[in-house]
Amino acid sequence: MFLDGLDELDQKIVRLLIQNARMSYSEIGQQIGISRVAVKMRVQALEQKGIIEEYTTIINPQKISGAISCYFEIETKPENLAETAELLRKNDIITQIYRVTGKSRLHVHAVASSGEEMENLLYHTIDKLPGVLECTSHIILSRIKDIKGLRL
Repeated sequence: MFLDGLDELDQKIVRLLIQNARMSYSEIGQQIGISRVAVKMRVQALEQKGIIEEYTTIINPQKISGAISCYFEIETKPENLAETAELLRKNDIITQIYRVTGKSRLHVHAVASSGEEMENLLYHTIDKLPGVLECTSHIILSRIKDIKGLRL
C-alpha cells in the first residue's frame, strides 16, 4: 500500500530493512536474488531520494530507571508559533515536535531522566514560552503499542 510508488525490488529491500536495518547488502541480495553491489546502489538511491531517512537504535526510556516520558499539547497565539517551536527544538529533553491541526497547536514529546528534570522543563521552559494560551501534559505510564516508521 505505502510502497506502491517503488518497483518490486525496492519494495523487497525496504521490507527487509524494516524487519532488520542491520541486514547486510549480501544477505538482502541473497534473499531477493540480486548482487550485493546492486542492493547497495538501490539502498543509496533510496537514501538520496529521502525514502530511507536514517538507521537508528531506539531506546525505551521506561526501561531506564527513573526516566519519565511526557506528551504536551501546546496552543499558542499564531504569531508566536514559530518562535515557540524553535525554543522547544533547542531543548535536549524535547525529543519530538509536531505541528498538528487545531488552534496553532504543537504536539511535543519529552523524555526526562527524572521527575525533577521534567519539573524543571515545565517551570523553566514550557511555562515561559511566548504566547502560550493553553498547555496540557500527559505522563506516559506504559506502552501498549508503538510502531516505528512505516506500517506495512
